[in-house]
Amino acid sequence: MSVVDGKVDMSTTLPRYECARCGVYYQELLGSGFYDNHPLQRTKRKLLRTGDIPPMELKREADGKCECPRCGERMDYVEGRPVTLVDGKPDMENVKDHFNCPYCDSVYRRIATTDYFQWSEK
Repeated sequence: MSVVDGKVDMSTTLPRYECARCGVYYQELLGSGFYDNHPLQRTKRKLLRTGDIPPMELKREADGKCECPRCGERMDYVEGRPVTLVDGKPDMENVKDHFNCPYCDSVYRRIATTDYFQWSEK
C-alpha cells in the first residue's frame, strides 16, 4: 500500500505484470481474468543530443553490455558477421562490430581499427 496525492492507493497491493521494454504494466480487473494496462512510472532521463556525444572508448563488460552514453541504460554489443542477403539485397548493417541501445535506439560504430566508437545513424 502507498499514499498518492494524500490518498491511500490499494492498487499497489494487487499483483501485476510489468513490461519494462514497453513501459506498461498489466493488472487484473476485479478477479475477472481480464487485464488492463497502465503506464509505468519511470524516472525520465534526459537524452543527450547526438551532436553532443563525442567519440569515446567503449568496452563491453562481462555480460557483453556497456552503459549507453546517450541515455545511461545498458546497451548490447553486436559482433560483426558476414554479409547476408535480405530480399535479394546485401545487408551491410551488422558487418562490423557495434553497440546497439534498445532504449534510445542509438547505434555506436567503431572508428577504423581503434577502440573508439561514435554515434551513428542506422
